[in-house]
Amino acid sequence: MEENNEKKPNTPRFSMNWIYIIIIVMLAVLFFTNTGGDAAGGEGGISKKENYFNFKQWVLKGAAKEVVINNDENELRMYVNPEFIQEVFQADVKQTGKNPFLEVEYGAVESLETFLDQAQKDGKFNGHVTFENEKSGDMVNLFFNVLSILFFVFIMLFFFRRMGGGGAGGVFNVGKSKAKMYEKGNDLGVTFRDVAGQIGAKEEVQEIVDFLKNPQKYTDLGGKIPKGALLVGPPGTGKTLLAKAVAGEAGVPFFSMSGSDFVEMFVGVGASRVRDLFRQAKEKAPCIIFIDEIDAVGRARSKNPSMGGNDERENTLNALLTEMDGFGTNSGVIIMAATNRADMLDSALLRAGRFDRQIHVDLPDLNERKEIFIVHLKPIKVDDSVDIDLLARQTPGFSGADIANVCNEAALIAARRQATTVCRQDFLDAVDRIIGGLEKKTKVMTAHEKRTIALHEAGHATISWFCEHANPLVKVSIVPRGNALGAAWYLPEERQITTKEEMLDEMCSLMGGRAAEELFTGHISTGAMNDLERATKSAYGMIAYAGMGEQLPNICYYNQDYQFQRPYSDTTAKVIDDEVLKMVNEQYDRAKKILMEHKEGHNALAELLISREVIFAEDVERIFGKRPWVSRSQEILQLEDTTEKTENTETSVSSENSENPENSGESAPTNL
Repeated sequence: MEENNEKKPNTPRFSMNWIYIIIIVMLAVLFFTNTGGDAAGGEGGISKKENYFNFKQWVLKGAAKEVVINNDENELRMYVNPEFIQEVFQADVKQTGKNPFLEVEYGAVESLETFLDQAQKDGKFNGHVTFENEKSGDMVNLFFNVLSILFFVFIMLFFFRRMGGGGAGGVFNVGKSKAKMYEKGNDLGVTFRDVAGQIGAKEEVQEIVDFLKNPQKYTDLGGKIPKGALLVGPPGTGKTLLAKAVAGEAGVPFFSMSGSDFVEMFVGVGASRVRDLFRQAKEKAPCIIFIDEIDAVGRARSKNPSMGGNDERENTLNALLTEMDGFGTNSGVIIMAATNRADMLDSALLRAGRFDRQIHVDLPDLNERKEIFIVHLKPIKVDDSVDIDLLARQTPGFSGADIANVCNEAALIAARRQATTVCRQDFLDAVDRIIGGLEKKTKVMTAHEKRTIALHEAGHATISWFCEHANPLVKVSIVPRGNALGAAWYLPEERQITTKEEMLDEMCSLMGGRAAEELFTGHISTGAMNDLERATKSAYGMIAYAGMGEQLPNICYYNQDYQFQRPYSDTTAKVIDDEVLKMVNEQYDRAKKILMEHKEGHNALAELLISREVIFAEDVERIFGKRPWVSRSQEILQLEDTTEKTENTETSVSSENSENPENSGESAPTNL
């Protein structure tokens, strides 16, 4: 018995292939049982209605091969000899088949038998006569018809059970909620200790935990327990993890489902699932309902009455609105939802009384990134060279999911080189891999292309070195990564606001690559396409949104309510275009001027790049001397051990790209 129990997990599971096999067998049986060749044997053929007089004439001519008489219907079938097929059917054997026959209605069977007996005596008919009973054929057809109906009923029930989630009731469960319930939130095994960073967000949701644990503390003062909290933030910042932590801290039942679980192909199913979810939640109150990616069901309803006025998604949203704050009460039921597209949600869903609080879960800052690294480094075997402070500074703009990816990628890199622990270089290589892409060591470049790329990247490095507000340089590389043929890596400052001077210096640094190409090679290439794109977007943002233009000062034309038309005239658009063109070209001329002033240093930097392919900030410092302006980020960098070149990694990328305009792109975001 023990051996049988061990083998049970290996039993084959039901497969859709069996359904296909059954269908093929059924069709084959029906095909072969309904073919035309009966008593005559062989393959079937076409049939033709004929009167009794012509039938007798064909028999007397010798065209009859066999006669099959049906007494119940007073009909007969005369199978035609092959040599008479062309004459009888006016077609060849390929068109009629090998056993074509005539269908004939006759009167009295006695006279028919007398005629056939006489024809046989006269030698006109040499075949034989058979009789068939129609009732037996009817029984066979009835059997197969009933079997076919039962088969399709089985298929329908099978699919209905699948759509209903399996379980008892089958199709009747299709309107039931698909929420996964945890009887106690502690079963999730997640608490606030597992959520690194997000101090402000945790303080907000901590009150929800207090409401669930001790509601009387607030109701005695006349307060009401909030009905809902909406977690809003970029992807990967830990919204779902924060909701699990709330349930884990409160120790109450936790219902978890995705917004897409409400959506179904059947009409009314979404609304039914909403009602069933809240019914279950009321029975378990106090509890938490968590709806992840609520924008799938809570998207703003169409304002055009002719479009989608009664579609399934809107009915589901209406049911959700009613359950959250309708005539019914959901005492003790708190709804938490998460989305990274809050601007797409319906305004009725966001009002107070439904989602009383909107909690912003933003990208982590420097200190929060340290905490996140500490959490994700716990299961990884690291050596003493790993500096968490350095890693946190090297990853501005990274979300919690990105940091988890860095730690995992570093472990994979260490395992790939057969190491027993993960060192600092593995983490820095992981950051390079995630931001810049996989290093392509096998890409073939000509000497001319390599020199052009080196001049381009040296141009970025030179301009950023002599612009006060440009991001501090970390390293420059002409080793291809991803779609980029070269890259200059910087350490951007984490600024809460950005001044016009800072944005202009960044724009000038972006134009340094194109300016170096024009000055020192005599031509320009598609490699600067993404530089130009980022500079143009930055300029349009400064003029049209930030009010930094000379002719349009202090004016912001950004308004998300203007979906189909711009909020300014064609004349103003022309002014904006002119100002953008002027601003970009001014920075381009400024970049060329700086490059000409430091021509020798730029050329030395390019030659060093060609020979070594990767250079670091200290190499640039040896050529140009100390940077005239020392930013806060550079002061931090100077505190590090400058003898370890590889401690500097990219956090934003300015790249020389291939000549395909679609693939040309630099991965550093413009700080606007």
